[in-house]
Amino acid sequence: MVPGGLFWWIGAGVLVVLELTSGTFYLLMIALGFVAAALAHIAGAAADVQFAVAAVVALAAVVLLRRSRFGRRKRAHASRNPDVNLDIGQTLSVPAWHERRARANYRGAAWDVELAAGEPEDAQVYEITELRGSCLVVVASRQPKTNANTA
Repeated sequence: MVPGGLFWWIGAGVLVVLELTSGTFYLLMIALGFVAAALAHIAGAAADVQFAVAAVVALAAVVLLRRSRFGRRKRAHASRNPDVNLDIGQTLSVPAWHERRARANYRGAAWDVELAAGEPEDAQVYEITELRGSCLVVVASRQPKTNANTA
């Protein structure tokens, strides 16, 4: 059996290593509870107090993490997420609009293009902000790029 204080340090080390594989920070918060329990052991606290310290510190750390900006991961819808869809943020030229819709060549194929609400029809270059099936939703590009696909 592992001596009391060593148990907490080994547990904290294992949790830190597991945290490195998950990348969520929650296991790190529980490891903080283990470290607090190890410090309680060094201070001479009984085993039940060590477990209580570990639980309270880990719970408090998890709650604080959850309330922080690191605990709330904003998930963008896949149709608007540039990490999922590499077309988001790319530019293209639209030759003519008809009722805020058009056809434009992009990546060697003809695509349906829809202008996002409130965007002007007279921009030279548009930026893709969303894909809905085979329809590109675009906004007027704020910084025209020289490598825009042309119709």
